[in-house]
Amino acid sequence: MSKSPVQEPAKPGKARKRRFSLKRVILELAVLALIGFGVLVFWNPGKDIRDGRHDRGENGLWLAHGWMGADEWFLENHKEVEKYRAPEALASLAKRVKEHGISDLFPHLCPLNSVGELPPVDVVQTERFLDAVQPARVWPWVGGTYLDQWMEFASWRKTFIDAARELLEAHPRLAGVHLNIEPMTSGTQSYLTLLDELRAALPAGRKLSVAAYPPPTRWQPSRDVHWNESYFREVARRCDHMAVMMYDTGIRFQKPYQKLMADWTEEILQWSEGRPVQLGLACYDDEGVEYHHPDVENLTNGLPGIHAGLMRFDSLPDNYRGVAIYCDWEMDEGEWRLLSERFGRKRE
Repeated sequence: MSKSPVQEPAKPGKARKRRFSLKRVILELAVLALIGFGVLVFWNPGKDIRDGRHDRGENGLWLAHGWMGADEWFLENHKEVEKYRAPEALASLAKRVKEHGISDLFPHLCPLNSVGELPPVDVVQTERFLDAVQPARVWPWVGGTYLDQWMEFASWRKTFIDAARELLEAHPRLAGVHLNIEPMTSGTQSYLTLLDELRAALPAGRKLSVAAYPPPTRWQPSRDVHWNESYFREVARRCDHMAVMMYDTGIRFQKPYQKLMADWTEEILQWSEGRPVQLGLACYDDEGVEYHHPDVENLTNGLPGIHAGLMRFDSLPDNYRGVAIYCDWEMDEGEWRLLSERFGRKRE
């Protein structure tokens, strides 16, 4: 009688190996989680600098339409005239400008219409405004949204350029114009053409400032709101001043935003072809949008990032001027104090 087959028992080593692999995976995940927690707690990509060393007294500020706008704007938007035209309002703005070392003001004068015309200004108010804020440079903030299709047409560019020149001729104390077109895809040739034509047509002594886009980032890959190095340099060569919009990244975490601000500070100052640069900081509260989270993109996180980026240089680059705040109408007293404490230097 033959022996019945005996099933060979499983090798104990294999079973142990499977159990060990599972434990190993769990252990590795736990270690990674611990490392991530440690990074979150102990990683400090920003610098808290409060001695004013990075404040050169050449900061910028984006302002509301009412400081130069004509009566039509107040009527259409149900705004109070006295908020901008009262002597007390002008005196308060002038005081703010002096206290925070603001050398460049960008009062809103948008949007251009489909023909290329600027919104009307109040001639008397514009001169009173210039009286109040001198010696700060005033660059009317012109442009608008989705204009790339219009920029293709020479007739549109001519109308806009003529309007900008007429504005500067009517108010000789204006420093120039500050061009901001959103969005603006990296590589758009018609924008470069507009910069060439506009700069060449400005009256003698007037200059062209640009609201520039920051370098690309993995956090937001869209080419519509970031300029690669080649295009950034092309824009820089065609203007006299840049205020770079270092926000609208969609980042949800504070420390990665600080790190990005540091990286951008370094890249922007290296890419800007020696042009004077102000680094744009967000101070607004657009809630419920994917591109901006106000608990992340704010002065509390932006300033340490800029400080860290500037500390990477042996000395402050010659083309670094300061920061630019977006925007005046959403800054409160607490934020102005924060700017003084964490960036500003003492002034009389």
